[in-house]
Amino acid sequence: MRHTNSLRSVRRFGVLLGGLATLGLVAVNGAGATSVTVPSSLTVSSFNVHFTEMPALKSLQKVGSGLVGVILPDETSSTRYVDFDAPYLAKAFKDAGYSSSQYKIDNALGVDATELADAEADISLGAKVLVMDPIDSTVGAEVESYAASHGVALISYDRATFVGTNTYYVSFNNFKVGQLIGKGFEACVSAWKIKSPQVFELDGGEDTDPNAVSFADGYNSIIWSRTSTPLSAGVTNNLGYTLVGDQITPGWVNATGGTIFEQQFTAHKNINATVEANDGLANAVITDLKAAGINPKTIPTTGQDATLQGMENILQGYQCGSVYKPIYEEAQDAVALATILRAGKTPPKALVNSTTSPPSGVTGTTQPASLLTPEWVTSANMATTVIADKFVSASALCTAVGTKVCTKAGIKA
Repeated sequence: MRHTNSLRSVRRFGVLLGGLATLGLVAVNGAGATSVTVPSSLTVSSFNVHFTEMPALKSLQKVGSGLVGVILPDETSSTRYVDFDAPYLAKAFKDAGYSSSQYKIDNALGVDATELADAEADISLGAKVLVMDPIDSTVGAEVESYAASHGVALISYDRATFVGTNTYYVSFNNFKVGQLIGKGFEACVSAWKIKSPQVFELDGGEDTDPNAVSFADGYNSIIWSRTSTPLSAGVTNNLGYTLVGDQITPGWVNATGGTIFEQQFTAHKNINATVEANDGLANAVITDLKAAGINPKTIPTTGQDATLQGMENILQGYQCGSVYKPIYEEAQDAVALATILRAGKTPPKALVNSTTSPPSGVTGTTQPASLLTPEWVTSANMATTVIADKFVSASALCTAVGTKVCTKAGIKA
């Protein structure tokens, strides 16, 4: 009797597996074990503001094991890490079926030793995958080396880590980000009718962040037809621009960038157009321009990150535009890739759709990459991008710039 019941149970289990296999939920191998497949629909275009792709990863999450550790770099280079990355990552994990004990999100607060210690702690807790946004290339290499020595896969998040053989990169196309800045700058110079543009460039933290090099390579390729950084003063282009100066901002410190520009503007009063690598640096320059009595739509500035401050500066006529990188896409992309790696699967080519190589002057290896598409935001499309996505609060923005300015841009508080 026991034998008959056991046989019936086995048959029922076999029927169940067969049904699931038919539905594409499991595949049965020759040994009778089951394996979950990666959703065939998963691409870099899968991710939206409603996180609808994440539940499709639940079966992969269930067959995976170990912790996924996430380490964000700081709270100062951009407000995004606290305001958006951390909560978006947490939502993506939750919607993909993770319990709170199966992932861990930390912030290194700008300290290399803390970032490495967080990685070591995650691995000691059983992490099989690390998602790390490196503060700089030094700690990025240290974390990669430690992860590799413990058989842990590494996803370099937003900033690349050009070392190792088990490292993936999830970000937006950084060279494309720079190109959008360059194209936006040229359009602004024309729209604001800047005569004989005398340009100063304030680059990002190229001393610590390879992305900053890619950004500058991108905008220099558009403005000056050169893919190198920093450029020497005196460079010209066929539009009549002249480069007055080009300096990096060590460590992406906005206050330092403001000081650099103030000194340059004092020494070169002919500067009438500027290029900045992000909204924080643009705002530092704008603060200097306002202190010097410069009126709106007089000296262009540029940026990226689509911050609230950046949107204010755009609507008030001090900044040409900003590159918008929907962080909810990046967070979901990282969690999707981590879930696939945690389950021991191979990421599909539609998700890992590119590679990233060290920019000029940076040594390292080429890494497989999942690259998303950024967008240039101005007053013309602000309402349908950052406002529609609730990346920037309409009420906060309109309180800062006034209802009349918002209404003109089609933004309702």
